[in-house]
Amino acid sequence: MGRGAISAGAVAALVLVAGCKAVAVDAEGGPGGEDGTPGRTATRTPDRAPDRTTAQKPTKTPARDPAPRSPTHTPPPAPEPGRTLMEQGDKGKQVRELQARLRQIAWFGGNPTGTYGPVTAAAVKGFQAKRGLAVTGVTDTVTWGRLLGMTREPTRSELYAAGGMPPAKPDKRCLTGRVLCIAKSSRTLTWMIDGRAVSTMDVRFGSQYTPTREGTFDVYWKSRHHVSTLYDTPMPYAMFFSGGQAVHFSADFAARGYAGGSHGCVNVRDKKKIASLFAQVRTGDRVVIYK
Repeated sequence: MGRGAISAGAVAALVLVAGCKAVAVDAEGGPGGEDGTPGRTATRTPDRAPDRTTAQKPTKTPARDPAPRSPTHTPPPAPEPGRTLMEQGDKGKQVRELQARLRQIAWFGGNPTGTYGPVTAAAVKGFQAKRGLAVTGVTDTVTWGRLLGMTREPTRSELYAAGGMPPAKPDKRCLTGRVLCIAKSSRTLTWMIDGRAVSTMDVRFGSQYTPTREGTFDVYWKSRHHVSTLYDTPMPYAMFFSGGQAVHFSADFAARGYAGGSHGCVNVRDKKKIASLFAQVRTGDRVVIYK
């Protein structure tokens, strides 16, 4: 064969090699099927990566909802008050209990008086506003029910923290003769003659470590301008009944109330009342002190 001629065997070899190199690769699904069906034609890889932005399918821009109209704001209905139980100008035991219960939860700062005045109304308003009730300053059934659920029944001392407690039932020893009838439970002294109450006054007793003695005694000495030799303390209108214990006026009781206590004596804070009592009591009159 000449230099430019190619033999038949060489041609066949070239065909086989070319056929091997010509296997197409399916760019999406791999090579052609094994059953002899040709695969998809491969695409030529470009010199640079395609722009991903253009390769992505365009997305539809969702339509915007029209601007909502401003709704008309309807305020919630105001709470309805209940039936009125107490209001300004009222007086009595229930008003005193109201004040004592408000004081338990720090809405009433003073001592219960039993009079429904501006201070009590302001305390009720504050309590109502705090709990979303109708703010009226009037104690209605709704307000009273809520207050009862948050507090306990006040003691007699809480109801009469500043004094003025009604006297306890007289001891049977007080029902005959001339007697200074002194009840610790009500913190009162009642001057009684033959079972009749002549006058009543607030009293204060000894402390835990110097208690006022209980029992039946007699007034054995009266001293108008007495001064304690033990404590160097004035004891005006003193009426002694047991050792150094006496019924007398106390300036400390008048100033501080029940925040203090005596060394065993029965303190009276109303100077006019003790002065009148001192003038009526005689040596030998009975003193009864009981719970």
